[in-house]
Amino acid sequence: MSKAVIGILRQLIAFPSADDLEAVGAGFAQLAGSPAFRVVAGAIDGCHIRIKPPASDVQCYFNRKLFNSVQLQAITDHQGKFLDIFVGYPGSVHDARVLKNSPVYTGRLFPPAGKCILGDGGYPCLSAPICLMTPYREPVQNAVQARYNRKHSRARNIVERAFGMLKTRWRSIFFKALEVSPAFVPDVIACCTVLHNLCLSNGDIVDPEVAEDDDGPPEPCNTEASAGEHVRDNLAAAVSAPGNCVPALHEHDYL
Repeated sequence: MSKAVIGILRQLIAFPSADDLEAVGAGFAQLAGSPAFRVVAGAIDGCHIRIKPPASDVQCYFNRKLFNSVQLQAITDHQGKFLDIFVGYPGSVHDARVLKNSPVYTGRLFPPAGKCILGDGGYPCLSAPICLMTPYREPVQNAVQARYNRKHSRARNIVERAFGMLKTRWRSIFFKALEVSPAFVPDVIACCTVLHNLCLSNGDIVDPEVAEDDDGPPEPCNTEASAGEHVRDNLAAAVSAPGNCVPALHEHDYL
């Protein structure tokens, strides 16, 4: 059964077309309550999947929340549909490091030029190789930053809701340690995300019963954390501008 589901994974978990991106951007603008967020193409976050680790490598899988896990990194659209998943890194690895080793980052696969994705404060703020917008660190310096953070949080929260729906649908998988080899965990989780997308496509929407992860700590010695600050400042200014104009993300460079 799992092989059959994984066989259609790329049909059901895929980046939106150019035409679909317009609807995605409009959806994120509605979530945020600001037309400036029409430049958003997705929201990214990580989720810890409980496992029984191999006896030879327990510490590697022991995460900051004090249990053993494998990580699921996911990008969702404005409706909580999974656009991309990357599963398998041990729980002790920082979210930012998982990102930097994922195909979406190393291959500069998404978002396209002129668009960005939203991430929490555990990620670096980037203009390249992918455009990733994070909130300003608290305490913020002014009302413009505070307003941006509120809008950002409203829009980004959809990825946490997607994880919550995933856990609510398959409680037996996500609320106890998976009793499979860590090497097989990606297949199990991939099946769940594919079926989740199928459910959404058929109007089967559930209310998540669980609160999702809080922001992870910033990666130690993260020299890239401010690489996208100028782009973020432009987006924040657009949020506070009269009429909430849509900013041009000129620094998003895939060359």
